[in-house]
Amino acid sequence: MHTRTAFKRSTLVAATALAAAMSVAALTSTTAGASTPATGTYSVAKAVATSSGDPRSAVNRVSDFYGAYIDTVWTNEDPAADDAAKALRSFYLSKAAQKKVAAFEAREHADGILFAQNVPVKWKVTYTGSGAGHATSLVTLTWSDGADAQVTKIKVQSSLQTLKITDIAPAD
Repeated sequence: MHTRTAFKRSTLVAATALAAAMSVAALTSTTAGASTPATGTYSVAKAVATSSGDPRSAVNRVSDFYGAYIDTVWTNEDPAADDAAKALRSFYLSKAAQKKVAAFEAREHADGILFAQNVPVKWKVTYTGSGAGHATSLVTLTWSDGADAQVTKIKVQSSLQTLKITDIAPAD
């Protein structure tokens, strides 16, 4: 009796999953550009942006930092922006990295996180390797939209123990 009930339940679950998959397939073909016979018009599905992360990942921490930092300096007319940028630096960067950034800013009169005087419109973080207790990421900054957008890259090193950013340098 117990085995037969389990079989019925698994059959019901499989049938429900199959019906759901078929419904999604039908909806996808309708919204992904299939022609509507009566009107000859097309319906295109909109992409939904998603984001996820893991607070235990050094690379996610770099991504979180750059995303929040760029958001903060982008909206510099907000009275809280300067304090927020300082707090982000204090939280995500080691003391040594904070000193290195401050020295760059005093010397170059530019932002020591972005290595620029302006703010990028896009950013991307890519894991490039790890060793000796550190993870390395490559931050790609895009400075405008379009085919000829200028791109710069920054090498970021993070401690695998503390997850703090320990070094930031322009990538060659």
